[in-house]
Amino acid sequence: MKTTMVIPSYWGRKKEEGWKNTDSVYDHPTPLDEEGTLRRALESLTILENKNFELVILGVATAEDIQAEVEERLEVIIKETNPAVPTHLFSYTRLKHIHAHLAQNGRDDLIPLLQLDGYSNVRNLCVFVPHLLDSEISVLIDDDEIFEDRQFMDKAREHIGRTLGNDRVLAVAGYYINPDEDYFLHKEFLHWMTYWDKFDCMNRAFTKIIAQEPRLKVTPFAFGGNLVIHRDLFTLIPFDPSIPRGEDIDFLINARMFGFKTYLDNTLSIKHDAPPKTYPVWRRVREDILRFVFEKNKLDAQEDIQDMVRVSADDLDPYPGEFLKEDLKEKVFWSNQMLAIDYLSQGEDKAALECLENIALAHKSLNSKTNSFQDLLSLQNKWKDLMEYFSSDRAAREICSQIHLPRE
Repeated sequence: MKTTMVIPSYWGRKKEEGWKNTDSVYDHPTPLDEEGTLRRALESLTILENKNFELVILGVATAEDIQAEVEERLEVIIKETNPAVPTHLFSYTRLKHIHAHLAQNGRDDLIPLLQLDGYSNVRNLCVFVPHLLDSEISVLIDDDEIFEDRQFMDKAREHIGRTLGNDRVLAVAGYYINPDEDYFLHKEFLHWMTYWDKFDCMNRAFTKIIAQEPRLKVTPFAFGGNLVIHRDLFTLIPFDPSIPRGEDIDFLINARMFGFKTYLDNTLSIKHDAPPKTYPVWRRVREDILRFVFEKNKLDAQEDIQDMVRVSADDLDPYPGEFLKEDLKEKVFWSNQMLAIDYLSQGEDKAALECLENIALAHKSLNSKTNSFQDLLSLQNKWKDLMEYFSSDRAAREICSQIHLPRE
């Protein structure tokens, strides 16, 4: 089965320039004047015993005015590391050619689905480019990871596409090994977490899913930086750009609604050694609130539709299920009240006000008239149309020729 591994690499302005209000927000984009983690990830590929795959580096910039610099920087890194597998850079230049092709062929309506901005859009390109290359399997990896398992690729492809019970295995999630050499989150418990202990919830999920047999089991969570997806799934179900982050678990939920389960392989691990996040706690909590509210609204808006499966928060226990139930509003209220008090005790009045804003945003979002389930149906329809368009050998070969991507 032809396989393409895709590694997005996020880059920001030079460190002295800092971040501007108009820039896109990612966890830890590498400043253009720093080394970053991509080179380390590419060098670690040499350990893999099975190198029968192609590699695509997705170049992502936080701002339009540095896109050309990001492409140039990535070209240099790829040339200098000379990865052990055929490697291609896909970034703004090639994407513009695809947009132009769609416009020239009267398919302007499909252009918004292909963007290099936001986590979900980037993940969609992580499966779109393999589709262009006529791959059956896309392996999603992040650039802050290190390969340490020589048999990683054999494990990644061992079950994908096969039948388990009455279901085909079309999505396999692996997991992260952190610098402490285990997969648990080692975070200090603080009093405000009494109503928002996401880390404990995730660790309980890891114990239940990763630590237990059998090796392959249906999972309620997935990591977008260690995820294997078959063409029979990624040509049908997209990542939803409406969710600001947490796109990996949201994809899992979407797939499950359409009748596709995601399985976790408890032998498929990769070292995850990310730079520290620099955003304040209130902002990280806000990002979680927005994603959980979005997903809860989607679950609540489900309708009985032929060939679709109703998914409940209980199906996703313990994580993220415990944050998608009727007490979500209460969790948001009490956790942010307590966090605000902590900030006030430290003299950080503005941060305390942001915590109160978190409560207001949750209330507004929970009462939104937007039907995220119907929006998903519309998105899925469009995505299927896009992928069918490029399933045409003529269309795929034409665009690959224009952007100099080899399609065998």
